[in-house]
Amino acid sequence: MSRLDESRLVGSDRVLAVLKELARHADGAGLEELTRAIGSPKPTVHRALGSLRRAGLADQDARGHYVLGDEFLRMAFAHHEARPEHVRVRPVLESLAAHFGETSHYAVLDGREVVYRAKVDPPTGAVRLTSTIGGRNPAHATAVGKLLLAHRLTTREDVAAWAGTAELVRRTPRTRCTVEDLHRDLARTREQGYATDHQENETGVNCLALPVFLTSPSAPSGALSISALAYRTPLSALVEALGVVRGLLGPMGEAR
Repeated sequence: MSRLDESRLVGSDRVLAVLKELARHADGAGLEELTRAIGSPKPTVHRALGSLRRAGLADQDARGHYVLGDEFLRMAFAHHEARPEHVRVRPVLESLAAHFGETSHYAVLDGREVVYRAKVDPPTGAVRLTSTIGGRNPAHATAVGKLLLAHRLTTREDVAAWAGTAELVRRTPRTRCTVEDLHRDLARTREQGYATDHQENETGVNCLALPVFLTSPSAPSGALSISALAYRTPLSALVEALGVVRGLLGPMGEAR
């Protein structure tokens, strides 16, 4: 979290800002560190931490550092496990990870970003991806994001309106960062029925994504992907195995 404008942090906003910053520190963070990150006075941050601790959403470890509380973790995991989409797509992700020996994801679109709702690492392999459930990436730089954008942004005007005046983040030298390039990529995705990410979000990582239809017969609820280390699974190998991926996905991958 970048330093926040103090004038925008009032009441519960400050508490939520502290909670979000606390989530960035798995090993805990001291009051001074949190104060610098939030950009609010130390007494304000201390009061916010007190509110979070009384609710069980934060705690203090033996070093005096603040960490997320057990109640927060219980709620988060319970909510995640109860999501129907997570339960339904998990067996497919496990089959894909085992078949390819690579990481599989299920992600949804949230504005200009994708959010990973489920992830399965390969059962074997010394090198694995650092993506996390709940993590985010720019939609235009990922296969899952481009797949979902292709269903929503069908014209160049749609792409331009979505991009707006903000510059599209360039994650690698291969990232599509212009309206024209992204529009062409989305058109190709619609024609193919799948999307690819050829080291556009992370150097050394290729990705193939297909739509998943869980809540609507015509609009994808999210996208499934195989994210592979390029040195051991080139993008061409993923595309050649498209039939295998569609077979494992089954009816969930078919629009009706």
